[in-house]
Amino acid sequence: MPPFVIDMQRTEDARDVVHRAVQALAEGKLVAFPTETVYGVAASARCPEAVERVIRSTKRPADSPLTLAVKSADDALDYVPDMSPLAGRLARRCWPGPVTLVLDANHPDSLLNALPSGVRKRVAPAGAVRLRAPAHALIQDVQRMLVGPIVLAGMRRNGDVEAITATEVTDFLGDEVQMVLDDGRCRYGQPSTVVRVTNGQLAISRAGVF
Repeated sequence: MPPFVIDMQRTEDARDVVHRAVQALAEGKLVAFPTETVYGVAASARCPEAVERVIRSTKRPADSPLTLAVKSADDALDYVPDMSPLAGRLARRCWPGPVTLVLDANHPDSLLNALPSGVRKRVAPAGAVRLRAPAHALIQDVQRMLVGPIVLAGMRRNGDVEAITATEVTDFLGDEVQMVLDDGRCRYGQPSTVVRVTNGQLAISRAGVF
């Protein structure tokens, strides 16, 4: 069946929408969120089947890692306890915001180890995890209420163009997504900048918003 689309610019009770989104994610459903960069389809990282549906619905290569959405630089330390000083400075300076950090994630105390094994393979397939704290109040409110993290993936229409409106999301995903939160065109309209930080050095893997 078609996704349930909620117009956030006309809703009278944003808190109710947040509760609905949290419930949908907890039930293993897919929810499309606006961010400051592009729209992303999200699933609870506690639901392996939902994470697999994110892979299929966005037509991502199986070896393309998903992003783990975090609330803040402090939250990221739960997943990368030995985060380098350089990575920590970038996280504090750039988050919430349009930067994705790729960090080594092999620490035995990492909360990644608490995720289902199938999910770990999707977010840290080669011992590195992609973390981002989106700067959009809606997804931040959902993160604060949801137990566990969210995996997030963009949607590449026509091969290269990311979805930046809710209409583009529904055109791309159809009934693969159960809920779409429509907050108009994304502020920047282009993907986040991806920065790999390792051994005290950084390298830009994808040039995007910065």
